[in-house]
Amino acid sequence: MSEQFETGTAVLSSGRVKAVRLVGLAGVIGGILLIVVAVIAWIAVTTQLKAENITIPDDAAAFQGQQVSGPVTAYIQADIINHHALEATGGKTYAELAQDDPLRQTAMTASFLRASLFTSVVAYGVALFAAAVGVLFILFGWSLRALVPPLPKQA
Repeated sequence: MSEQFETGTAVLSSGRVKAVRLVGLAGVIGGILLIVVAVIAWIAVTTQLKAENITIPDDAAAFQGQQVSGPVTAYIQADIINHHALEATGGKTYAELAQDDPLRQTAMTASFLRASLFTSVVAYGVALFAAAVGVLFILFGWSLRALVPPLPKQA
């Protein structure tokens, strides 16, 4: 027969105490891993963006002359690429240009560049989300372990 321990208003068997504390520990470890992976992803995307040596032009909305190296600068660069492409095509997008229009290649290239930059922006968002979930996992895991104290040592 298993021993029972009272934790506040709940009574848990020793097996359940161990299980809850193990789940709490798994939450803490999982949270730490999520944060580590998020930081690695953030650094990897930043490294790749910097390696492209993209400089934001002087007519951009912000960060003129700065290197694209993060989510905000990538977004600003994608915005100015769109502006330049629309200027070059007379305000028409790739889909609006005739198939034989030589400006269609310009619009397509701009679209691909913007998509690549937006992919990095999304990657930053996912990394930030993973880190936030990691923090929540740590807090929930810590809370479980705090609410369910360890079993007393057997003599």
